[in-house]
Amino acid sequence: MTTPHPTPHGTPALVLAAHGTRSAAGERTLAALAEAAGRARPGCRVELGYLEISSPLLSAVLPSVPGPVVVVPLLLAGGYHTHVDLPAVVAGCRPDAVVAGWLGPHPLLTSALARRLAEAGLRGTDAVVLGAAGSTDPAALADVRAAAHHLAVRLARPVTAAFAAAGSPSLAEAMDRLASTPAPRVAIASYVLAPGHFHGRLATAGAGLVSAPLGAGPDVAALIWHRYDEALSRHRRASTPHRAASR
Repeated sequence: MTTPHPTPHGTPALVLAAHGTRSAAGERTLAALAEAAGRARPGCRVELGYLEISSPLLSAVLPSVPGPVVVVPLLLAGGYHTHVDLPAVVAGCRPDAVVAGWLGPHPLLTSALARRLAEAGLRGTDAVVLGAAGSTDPAALADVRAAAHHLAVRLARPVTAAFAAAGSPSLAEAMDRLASTPAPRVAIASYVLAPGHFHGRLATAGAGLVSAPLGAGPDVAALIWHRYDEALSRHRRASTPHRAASR
């Protein structure tokens, strides 16, 4: 996906790095998110590439983009893909690229989660679970638990972080624990960007309500540009002493 207007000279292009999915609906959602990001900043080139499974691969997209590039991972937490897969691809085909931080946790994601729950029909009596994919990386799990805390503050009620794959508690464990509470219904806030395997796991966990994926809303698009600007500012600050010393 390319924005319809050329990037102004010297303005880095934005390359979004997604994991990849076998879900056609998931690919459409991520493409829509890239388009939403392009609309949010007209004139800046926006491209989408995948680490695996889907096409185009990031390893093919990065060398095709001329000029400076900022890569923003479409990943909600740290983990193997952010710390190993993505750096390896960038080092192998575009070592001059600036790599931004992953998306979460952030207040804009909290807003998106709360909006999705409201759209799904959240009630004041519902117990809430933040359902995430999970990771073997403790720091990634901590990111998700921080996101659950932020959502709990926003909703003014407890929110339990639970994981569809690696991580504790599992979705099943969280659902079992909440079954013994007075809450008449469990609502799962889907901490995934797009439809696919993990949202399917959340949808079949037995909750009374499961929100839609975060998707291509304006809050997620705004967060992408926040990470882009943050990374670019950090890179420019780091390179300033080098430029001064070379004069």
